[in-house]
Parts: sequence; structure tokens; C-alpha cells
Amino acid sequence: MGSRREVAPDQPRNAEIALLIAILDDGYGHKAWHGPNLRGSIRRLSPEEASWRPNPKRHSIAEIVLHSTYWKYAVRRRLRDDKRGSFPIKGSNWFAVPSPLTDPIWRQFIALLEDEHRALRETVASFPPERLHQLPKGGKISYATLIYGVAAHDVYHAGQIQLLKRLQT
Repeated sequence: MGSRREVAPDQPRNAEIALLIAILDDGYGHKAWHGPNLRGSIRRLSPEEASWRPNPKRHSIAEIVLHSTYWKYAVRRRLRDDKRGSFPIKGSNWFAVPSPLTDPIWRQFIALLEDEHRALRETVASFPPERLHQLPKGGKISYATLIYGVAAHDVYHAGQIQLLKRLQT
């Protein structure tokens, strides 16, 4: 008889929650089969590279990072049924980036992304599994769909960032 794999104390005991966390982590920071994840796509970027845009009407990597950060916050807020207005940067969805973008500000953006991912992950880990397939108040898609959707959002924007990096060379 095979041994039963024990669940680590910090890992959720519900298989669906554990899978959603794995999906979040693959899209954000764990090595995954699909190539660079969001965190990997911005590794070692200078503020100049992060603020470059291929056209004045197109988004920069720094703007994409803030946009992705905001949507991690927005999904976490929906999962917790929190009120709007607590995101650390004024605005929503797409944010203006200072020009020129300095290294300390770029590092703050990266730290905020990391903090929001960690907070989202913790919220998902403690989310009641029986509510995963319910709709948030006033929502049209389930909590589970919000969670795997934000993971797909990370992968989508990681691809955009990879393209923007290549366009700079």
C-alpha cells in the first residue's frame, strides 16, 4: 500500500483551493511549462526598459505591472467582499507612470505587485471551498472563475511584456 501524502500545515486541505493556488503561483512566480511567468518577465528590468513604449498610444511594461497589480487587488477585494478604495495608488485599471521612472519607484511597483500576489494567495487559501462556485454579490462569474481568471491575466501580460522586451532590442 502506498503512503498517503501529508498536507503541509500552510497548504489548504481542499483539493480545488490547492489547485487554484497552484494556478496562481504558476502564472505569477513558479517555474511553469508555458515559459516566463509575470514575475520572471520583469526580472532584472531597468526603469528605462520598464517605462519604454513602442508607440505613445501603447502601454509600457511599468503600466502593465501596475495594471496586473490592481487586478490582483480587485479579485482579492471581491473574494473578501471589501469596499473599493483601498488600493495604494489613486485610480483604477490603468495608472500613469512618472516620467522619468526612477529606480526607487520601479522597485516600489515591483514590491506592490509581490505584496498583492501574496495577499491574494492568502485570501484564496482561506476562502471557503463551498463558496467557490457561487457568484459574488452583483457578479456574473463565480469566485473560482475570478481566481483562475486573474492567473490567466498574469500569463497574458507576461507574454505582452516578453514582446515589449524584444521590441526594445
